Amino acid sequence: MGDHKDQHLRVGAAVRRRRRDLELTLAGVSERSGLSVPFLSQIENDRARPSQTSLEKVADALRTTAVELLAAADPACSVDVVRAEEPDPELAPRVRSLVRGHHQMHASEFTGDHDAGRELQYRNDQLMFVAEGAVEIEAEGRAYRLGRGDTLYLTGGVRHRWRATVPDTRLIVVAVAEHIEAVREGPRR
Repeated sequence: MGDHKDQHLRVGAAVRRRRRDLELTLAGVSERSGLSVPFLSQIENDRARPSQTSLEKVADALRTTAVELLAAADPACSVDVVRAEEPDPELAPRVRSLVRGHHQMHASEFTGDHDAGRELQYRNDQLMFVAEGAVEIEAEGRAYRLGRGDTLYLTGGVRHRWRATVPDTRLIVVAVAEHIEAVREGPRR
């Protein structure tokens, strides 16, 4: 009870995002799909749940698939539980998403090491938390050593790389989602 799989998905926001990404109007999608503008508006605002056939027509009009729209759908709940998985030693290192759907925040758990030579840069701010083990993070020309319970905060745009320095390290990375426009205000005059 309360798990994500028990909730129906709200596909409307995924349809709206895709339509806007393609710079289409509701009238344009209506023309391509054969569905009425009012019905498409109701779908986007989650006031109507499209049948499989209607969803496929919308997906075709948006040059995607119904499966992709459902995968990008938001859960129809404000609470979502992501259950822990049993780690498979054959899959280390690995990453798992801690937040499902299209939200303002993204969080991932990295277990083991990853490509330490890979330089990363995110548009928005992020927080790195060492849940277990230790990491070394290089940012802005400096190296930071973090152990269990330590955090490092990076503002958007900072180039960095990290590596685990202890086996079985678990690093949690929480970031403002890439689709959010986090604008810094200039100095007030």
